[in-house]
Amino acid sequence: MKRIITNTFILCFFLLSTAFSAFGPAKGTIEKETEAVLKKQILEEANWAMKQKPVTVTASSSPRSAGEKHDFFSEADYFWPDPKNPDGPYINRDGLTNPDNFLEHRKAMVRLSKIIGSLASGYKITGDEKYVKQAVVHLKAWFVNKETLMNPNLLYAQAVKGKFTGRNYGIIDTIHLMEVAQGALIMEKAKAFDKETAKAVKKWFADYVLWLNTSKPGIQEKTVKNNHATCWAMQVASFAKLCGYENMLDSIKTNFKTNLLPNQMAVDGSFPLEMARTKPYGYSIFNLDAMTMLCQILSSPKDNLWNFETADGKSIKKGIAYLYPFIADKSKWTLATDVMYWNNWPVAQPFLLFGANAYNEKSWLNTWKKLDHNPQVEEVIRNLPIRNPLIWL
Repeated sequence: MKRIITNTFILCFFLLSTAFSAFGPAKGTIEKETEAVLKKQILEEANWAMKQKPVTVTASSSPRSAGEKHDFFSEADYFWPDPKNPDGPYINRDGLTNPDNFLEHRKAMVRLSKIIGSLASGYKITGDEKYVKQAVVHLKAWFVNKETLMNPNLLYAQAVKGKFTGRNYGIIDTIHLMEVAQGALIMEKAKAFDKETAKAVKKWFADYVLWLNTSKPGIQEKTVKNNHATCWAMQVASFAKLCGYENMLDSIKTNFKTNLLPNQMAVDGSFPLEMARTKPYGYSIFNLDAMTMLCQILSSPKDNLWNFETADGKSIKKGIAYLYPFIADKSKWTLATDVMYWNNWPVAQPFLLFGANAYNEKSWLNTWKKLDHNPQVEEVIRNLPIRNPLIWL
């Protein structure tokens, strides 16, 4: 009898194991592979971050800003001096970045994103709270200390000389606060993250979420038809998750299902509005990354956006399947090449990793492994909000 019971147990275990393997990898497999690929880089970057001092928006300013020292300011990338009127309003040259624009606040925010993302990743791997302690120094400087904090709005982002002191399109600049919010979420239970600071940081993000949802620029950005609306939703989802705003998260899920995915994606999985731009390759990648991150942030066992499909068959899986061949072999791209930075794409795109995790697509994961995980070109970094994927898994 004992032998029969033992054999039955072994058989059941084998059948269960086979069943689980048929439905994809065991929980945490992608996370372990990601850590294996990135561990050396993560620890090096975390050690770099340990030596950095805070640099906030108050460290630099532009005479062209209509705001005060605590206001984030940036200038629209594709606007240039008019050769016919050099001192007059700037004119648009789509896809061509003006290198003389004021970018110091954007660079400082990207730097903060890198610091917090690196420290949170280092903490997740090692459990060492020295990384949390250092992160708190930077979080206080940006979001708590009255002398150095940034105001929770983007009234003066992507301004255009002679035309706009700020535009709703500038809201896209704060996609680089996503890994700051996620890093805070990863580290908030550590003893080194004192409750008072955690509460103040969440209050800042709560104020910013309110501004994004009620201000004129915020409402305008939410209703734009292309990647700007996707990125509005992506960052609001990230910030709302930190704040525990379940109703807000549910609202963004509905927006994804009824607006963003069905209205931006074609039935073949492409994004026509992005492909019509002067940088169709880069913008297609950028928007797919953002759509993918929405699925990663918002999905739950009860409402899994990875499995969502519209009545006419549009889905995030179809979007990844459409673009993947052009990532694996760029020479297959059928449209015109991007007017700038064509040679700098692709890098280790988030949609490859998180898509591989969701659908158990080994080829997507292998391609992600081979691509550049540490890009240095500023334009690539500007369009790559997720550079520390381990803290999202």
